[in-house]
Amino acid sequence: MPKTIMTVDDSASVRQMVSFTLREAGYDVIEAVDGRDAVSKMSGKNINLFLTDLNMPNMDGIELIKNIRKTPQHKFIPILMLTTESQAEKKMEGKSAGATGWIVKPFQPEQLLTVIRKVLGC
Repeated sequence: MPKTIMTVDDSASVRQMVSFTLREAGYDVIEAVDGRDAVSKMSGKNINLFLTDLNMPNMDGIELIKNIRKTPQHKFIPILMLTTESQAEKKMEGKSAGATGWIVKPFQPEQLLTVIRKVLGC
């Protein structure tokens, strides 16, 4: 059974590229346009990994991570930040909120898949 990854980004082109890369690698993908959309779509879903941008309208990546970590079903699910931000303080903010890892955009599809496979242990 394929693993399910939720990708959260306000950029349609980034969502499209990430989703294409993940689907080509055999993952099921749930897309969300921002943190609020992600929270509404994750309820009751068996999600194996979250991939979220940091800067988004309505609910940013840090608030989304905090929301994910509050739900018992998703409390220990890996969360990767996929963002243009690379400052140490932003990374620490993400880590303290509960992020598992950080990937800086732009990224190579193979790099993304390597990190995802490592985090998922497959």
